[in-house]
Amino acid sequence: MASEPGSSSSELRTPVFNGENYEFWSIRLKTILKSHGLWDLVENGFDASDPTKEKGKEEGSKAAKEEKSVTAETLMKDARALGLIQGAVSDQIFPRIVNEETSKGAWDILKQEFRGDKQVRSVKLQGLRREFEYTRMKDSESFSVYVAKLFDLINQMKSYGEELLLIACKLVPWDERAGEGAAIAMKN
Repeated sequence: MASEPGSSSSELRTPVFNGENYEFWSIRLKTILKSHGLWDLVENGFDASDPTKEKGKEEGSKAAKEEKSVTAETLMKDARALGLIQGAVSDQIFPRIVNEETSKGAWDILKQEFRGDKQVRSVKLQGLRREFEYTRMKDSESFSVYVAKLFDLINQMKSYGEELLLIACKLVPWDERAGEGAAIAMKN
């Protein structure tokens, strides 16, 4: 019995993107698309033009029929990928991609808007660095809560391209109570 993605416990559950945590959502959806063999199509797109017109093949030839079959199969795979992407966004986000007819087009729109270009990512990373450097453990919070807060910031920084070595160097002088354990944990 075939099931829709996300409806069976054996299937990967498609995360719904609501405009927050784009980086984490995109990693999860990318994994799902890869598991269905669709990621390459989303990332690189495809040429939907009629292959027989460009190569001068006769309309009824065996080669032309095979190429049309491959094109039809690619269109179906792209529609499946587009359906996964459309199903993985909230009703508030969906209007942004409603007019896109390819999975690559929809993915690129979301990527541009929510990940931003290099300059936008740089500004976001700068803000995260500042927040990371000024984060201090409050007297009222436990060490585990403080470390969880730091790891959340670290994961966000990594998703925007920060190198782990730079993060670890900032952590080393961080707090005597952490000792070498935190530096070792950061290595992993």
